[in-house]
Amino acid sequence: MILGAKAMTPAAEALARAGAHLRARPEGTSDFDLNPGFRVPNPKPLRPAAVLVALVERPAGPSVLMTKRASGLRHHPGQIALPGGKIDPGDANAEAAALREAREEVALDPGAVRLLGRLPAHETVTGYRVTPVLGHVSGDFRPVPEAGEVEEAFFVPLAHLADPARYRVERRQWLGQWRAYYVVPWGPYYIWGATARMMRMLAEGLQGCGAETRPGSRP
Repeated sequence: MILGAKAMTPAAEALARAGAHLRARPEGTSDFDLNPGFRVPNPKPLRPAAVLVALVERPAGPSVLMTKRASGLRHHPGQIALPGGKIDPGDANAEAAALREAREEVALDPGAVRLLGRLPAHETVTGYRVTPVLGHVSGDFRPVPEAGEVEEAFFVPLAHLADPARYRVERRQWLGQWRAYYVVPWGPYYIWGATARMMRMLAEGLQGCGAETRPGSRP
């Protein structure tokens, strides 16, 4: 990972400021924010996980790397996600786990990532406590999806994700109960659930610290 004192781009600085702003508040977010009465049968202790919010400078403007999970996976097949996964015993911390998973999923070299901090943890309805790690990718990164895990890797303009007006609440039945969740679609990609909630948290942080992002075009 990059630890030098090279000046950050405006978008990277905005992410770092948003993370610091959000970490100043005591609580994180949860899939239960919109569902205070939702009950999961036989709840277990939360398992630690981490995802990488990887900012990449693109011709159309700064963007966030996302993946479409392979359709053959047992859990969450075909869903849109940030690179990441469970924190393994061999991972030193959430940052190490997020960087490892990004390398495994899309061949992102950890040495090309400048860490910018974290967002507060997010609790998922599936029993994970997810730490979003903020990072800025240097150079012309071209993801190479790992076929067994990732069907596709793509980029979403930061300006789209940073606009609270792009988010809406939808709901569906799960485990015999109605569950509400955030969505923030981009073109053909239906970004929803925990990923959308974490991105909305980032949008709140960017707005709360007064950071500006480059306007993006509609898909």
